[in-house]
Amino acid sequence: MANADKAFGLRPLGNLSASGSQKQYGYEIADNQSGAIFQGDLVTLKDGYILQFNPASHTAAVGVFNGCFYTDPTTGKPTFSNYYPGSVNITQGKITADVLDDPSQLFIIQNDEASAVANYGKNGDIVVGTGNTTTGMSANELDTSTIATTAALNLKVIGLWDVPGNAVGTNAVVVVKINEHLYGSAGVAGQ
Repeated sequence: MANADKAFGLRPLGNLSASGSQKQYGYEIADNQSGAIFQGDLVTLKDGYILQFNPASHTAAVGVFNGCFYTDPTTGKPTFSNYYPGSVNITQGKITADVLDDPSQLFIIQNDEASAVANYGKNGDIVVGTGNTTTGMSANELDTSTIATTAALNLKVIGLWDVPGNAVGTNAVVVVKINEHLYGSAGVAGQ
C-alpha cells in the first residue's frame, strides 16, 4: 500500500536527552508581525522575536512552533491558537509562541518525494508549505531532493518512522532532528 500524501510539518516524537521529556518555551512574536506560523512549522529567532523559518534566508532554527497565546484585540478574550494568523495588532499584553526548542528533540515529518534507506544519517532542508487555517497545522515537508552529507542543511534524517502503513518510498514519514539548531553546535547569532 502506498503512503498517504498528507503533510503535517514536524511533530514531536521523543528526546535524545537523559530526561526524555518534550520541552517547550515561550517566545514572543512581534506585535502586528505579518505572515502566518502554523503548528509544526520550523521557526527561527530574529531580533528577539519568533519568525517562520525560511531555508533560503535563515541559517539556524530555534525549534518547532507549537501554538500561541494572546489577548484577542477585537474581543478582548484570552486566545490560544494552533497557529499565528499574522498581523495581529495587540492592544494589551503580548503574543507568546510555544516553541519546542530542545536541540535533542526528535520529530517526525513526511518526505515530499521518494525516500531511500541510503538517506538515513544525512541532512536535508524543508519545503515550506501553506498551512491549514482550519486545523492550524503546518504543511511543511522534508525536501528529499536536498538530502546530502552537507552540514548546512536544516534537518538530520534518523530513519523511517516504524509504524504500520509507513514504508520507504514516496511520502514516507521519517524521524528527524534539527541539524542547524540555534542552541546546538551549528547555532549562529544574527539570523
